[in-house]
Parts: sequence; structure tokens; C-alpha cells
Amino acid sequence: MLAEMLLTHRVLIYAFIGFIVLGFLIPIKKKEPLAFKKSSFLYTMIFQAIITMIVFSGIVSLVVGNFDFGMRIIIMIAVFAVMMGIEISKYKRIKKADLEDNATFNMIRSGFTKATVLNLVVLVGIIVFMMVQAKGL
Repeated sequence: MLAEMLLTHRVLIYAFIGFIVLGFLIPIKKKEPLAFKKSSFLYTMIFQAIITMIVFSGIVSLVVGNFDFGMRIIIMIAVFAVMMGIEISKYKRIKKADLEDNATFNMIRSGFTKATVLNLVVLVGIIVFMMVQAKGL
């Protein structure tokens, strides 16, 4: 059971990376404010759903594998909190902004891309860190 849960956790993480990369298409494809706002809402909901599945599979793996609650787990929890914070603040800015103003719309689209890059860097960073730790380097 533990092997299946760890595999599920890993597959969800890789799917999440793919989803984040696809998120770069939203500011490129959506040139109208309303379409951009709706797409970013959908993106945020799917983002939160996938990251919650990752956390759940991680918690189940933690319990089933009887792992100790060490620094690796604390780092994973911190990464989850940081990524959720970035995503929630990004969506709140989009929701509150006057997207009919062209300068504001361009600024928000740029912010969307920057937040997506930041989330991707955090996620890839933790994956590399965990791989290095697993190899014992």
C-alpha cells in the first residue's frame, strides 16, 4: 500500500508541474478581461484541487509508512503553504482589479505569469531538494 501511495504522490506532483506549465498559456491566450478572469478562476480552483490531492496522498503515505515527522515533512508543509499563499494572493489581485483599464489588465497578466513562475520554481526546487536528499548527497 505504501508503494502505491508514494507512486500516486509522485504522479500527482508531475501532473501538477504539467498543469502549472499549461498555466502559462492563460495570459497568452486570453486577451479579453472577462475571459482572463474566468480562466484564472478555473485555473485557481484546479490548482487548489491538485495541490490538495498531493497533500492528502502525502499525509496518507506519512501515516501508512509510519514515517517520523521530521524536517523533510516540515519543509513540504511550508512549500504547500507558500504555494497556496502565492496562488490565493494572485487570484485576489485579479478579482479586485479593474481589468477594463488596459494598463491594469497588462499589469495583472504580467503578475499572473510572475506568480506562476514563482510557483514553478518553488515546486521544482523542493523536488530537486528531495531527490538530492533521497540520494544521500
